[in-house]
Amino acid sequence: MKTIAFFNNKGGVGKTSLVYHLAWMYADQGISVIAADLDPQANLTSMFLEEDRIEELWPDAGPRGTIYQSLVPLLDGTGDVADAHVEEVSPGLGLVPGDLALSAAEDELSSQWPDCLDRKPRAFRVISAVWRVLERAAQEREARLVLIDVGPTLGALNRAVLVASEHVVIPLAPDLFSLQGLKNLGPTLRRWREEWHERRQRNPVGGLSLPEGAMRPAGYVVMQHAVRLDRPVKAYARWMERIPYVYREAVLGEEGAAGGDDAHRLAALKHYRSLMPLAQEARKPMFFLTPADGAIGGHAAAVQQCFRDFRELAWAIADRCGLGRA
Repeated sequence: MKTIAFFNNKGGVGKTSLVYHLAWMYADQGISVIAADLDPQANLTSMFLEEDRIEELWPDAGPRGTIYQSLVPLLDGTGDVADAHVEEVSPGLGLVPGDLALSAAEDELSSQWPDCLDRKPRAFRVISAVWRVLERAAQEREARLVLIDVGPTLGALNRAVLVASEHVVIPLAPDLFSLQGLKNLGPTLRRWREEWHERRQRNPVGGLSLPEGAMRPAGYVVMQHAVRLDRPVKAYARWMERIPYVYREAVLGEEGAAGGDDAHRLAALKHYRSLMPLAQEARKPMFFLTPADGAIGGHAAAVQQCFRDFRELAWAIADRCGLGRA
């Protein structure tokens, strides 16, 4: 099982849409995948499921069919993590639904982090909870890949989610805010990695499955840039030129890195403005749109290009993360 988190503490960069489309693409390419919605905003869940179904998963009373429900026994002190509900989306594609209530776990995850240094068993069970829930879900479905949608914060919940991630893909927009986000994100990832490595060695609980907490940067994806004749318009060009330098310095810790072209860029995806409204209405990824969905004429050609772009990106990520082909 490979766990890949998609994370940027700057919101609005197309992160959730990226996870959604890549999950469909991997399933289409024959790789069994679970999409896990660990963002308390639950936007990924709303992309996959109709509101009527989400309402069923979020009852006013009784168990909820979400990732939060799996954590409740541990957070309440009544037991350990429970198996996650995995919603069947299509053959080879499952969803661990998100939940707005997930933000309630923030305080407990924060308080238990320092207790790991004191070798307290509960602290390790709490911090490893997200990892163990996802590990069980993947084993049950024989999924080779877990794609994790993470909210845009640097809080305790996201720290636990990143600890559960072997690799991190960073979606970016070519603007000042994404670059500033990178400058915050990179040092934080490195610090969390070092702190978890120190704590992991102090685990007193025999047989407890703990993540490695590698958080290996797999690269970045430039999202939603305007395009003219297949080139970014001038307003975005200067930011795209700065991204490689900032990524290598802030995320990889390479001091004095030069700018220019960068091997760490996984893709620069077009906005596909005309396809997204059609895809949202049809409740399917943009690259699966058909003439019946309104993808005719120029839209049909855009659908084909979109499929090629996401397939290329999916395999680029797979290669970087050592996933291998189906």
